[in-house]
Amino acid sequence: MSPAIAYDNLPYYTYDDYLTWEGEWELIDGTPYAMSPAPYPKHQKIVFKIGKELDAHLECNDKNCEVYISPIDWRVNDDTVVQPDVALFCEETEKQYFSKTPPIVVEVLSKATALKDVTSKFDLYEREGVLYYVIIEPESEISDIFKLIEGKYTLQKKVTLDDSYDFEVEGCRTTVDFGKLFQ
Repeated sequence: MSPAIAYDNLPYYTYDDYLTWEGEWELIDGTPYAMSPAPYPKHQKIVFKIGKELDAHLECNDKNCEVYISPIDWRVNDDTVVQPDVALFCEETEKQYFSKTPPIVVEVLSKATALKDVTSKFDLYEREGVLYYVIIEPESEISDIFKLIEGKYTLQKKVTLDDSYDFEVEGCRTTVDFGKLFQ
């Protein structure tokens, strides 16, 4: 029995192609993903609030470590460019994108991108060495915090509105009060 899709026949795209596209896109291993429709206001409110929480409590030895919210490009390689909802990047760049692996990435699930966030992006972030991957589910108001241990993500905590979490990365630390995200 043959597969429903002949994967060898799918188009393959690169960063140069990505630069020519209109609208919001991500590119993972040569496959494009549309970032539309725009997220619900609740999604954007949570993105803003977690970015604010991470930034407010951020203590770093490296002055280049800063919290960014989407849209901001992380060019992983020539065929992968993603826009994490929130990320801690620790590099100074004059380019239109970051190229170093961020130690913390947060994705807030939305109907349009949830499957990609928990599959393709989960695998990508794990493979690329993102130390903490936080997945926030806006409807249930529950967040999963994964930490990279020996090359694999391990669920550290399933947090609710009553929880805070301390993130420790090389040279940096920060805390998030998850109750503040949904107020």
